[in-house]
Amino acid sequence: MRKKLFLVFFALITSVASFAQFEEGKVYVNGSLSGLDLSYNGITDGHIGLQAKAGYFFMDNLAAVGSVGYENSKDMSEVASASVGGRYYIVQNGIYLGASCTMKHASGYNDFLPGVQIGYAFFINGKVTIEPELYYDQSFKNHKDYSTVGLRIGVGIYL
Repeated sequence: MRKKLFLVFFALITSVASFAQFEEGKVYVNGSLSGLDLSYNGITDGHIGLQAKAGYFFMDNLAAVGSVGYENSKDMSEVASASVGGRYYIVQNGIYLGASCTMKHASGYNDFLPGVQIGYAFFINGKVTIEPELYYDQSFKNHKDYSTVGLRIGVGIYL
């Protein structure tokens, strides 16, 4: 009985700590890794990407997010990107929905990609998370070749 009571108490404390991280006025930073053949589009093969994000909660559960990124692939060489967007955290459970607009630039290639994301902020402690995220970026340049679906793994810090 004590063990069950302790587990319920621990779950309650954990959920309260998670709730405090998505409050208005909090800041969010993240570093993530994408690719590793966990993404797909019509032209790239052997793709790896790094991304840095920062965000600010202007309302409870709602954050504005900006990011910069770098990708390298066998087919397209190096690609730099910058994006702006937002995240909505659902019912304080760590699941979030995101939307973004990304500008990508490479030698001979520029593209604007609106995108959507769904992910989970798994709290390791009160401030640090591991964040797996599924994403889709829709290309306006050539839908079949440049639109991308993939998995991104990141480490986030909520301050």
